[in-house]
Order: sequence, then C-alpha cells, then structure tokens
Amino acid sequence: MKNISRKDALNGLIVLPALAGAVLADAAPALAKGSKAQFKYQDAPNGTQKCSGCSLFVAGKTASASGTCKIIDGTISPSGWCTAFAAKA
Repeated sequence: MKNISRKDALNGLIVLPALAGAVLADAAPALAKGSKAQFKYQDAPNGTQKCSGCSLFVAGKTASASGTCKIIDGTISPSGWCTAFAAKA
C-alpha cells in the first residue's frame, strides 16, 4: 500500500474541482434553448392557453410587450402558445 503525503493529497484537492468544472463546461450546450419550430410556437393562443399564463414565460417590460421563454430561443409574444405550455401554479 502506497503512503500518500500531505502535499499529494492537497494537490489532488486542487485538481479535482478543476476537472469537475471542465466536465460541467462541456455539458453547457445541452442546456441550449430549442427553436420556435421545434416547439410549434405560434403568436396566437390555443384556447385559454397563452404564454403569459405559462410558467416558462419571462415577461417583457409591460404586460403587452414581448418577453422570452426559458426553453425557446427568441422573442415570445405574451399571447403566443407552444407545445411546451405549462400553466402557472
């Protein structure tokens, strides 16, 4: 069994977080937003379902201003709708 020095142990503690950061940086593209076409986004509501009532919608400066979506790339109308609609709680 090999004895590990204090210096070797401390060096390992410095290297491991750096390696973890590199691995997580490679995973970032997996968190990219999808396209409007991918989620069949439309600028009109689907019945009573519309983006302003969705938990994924990030409102613009006013209630009628376009906002963004947590999963779809681009500007989103508060009156729009897509297949990822998830009603606010």
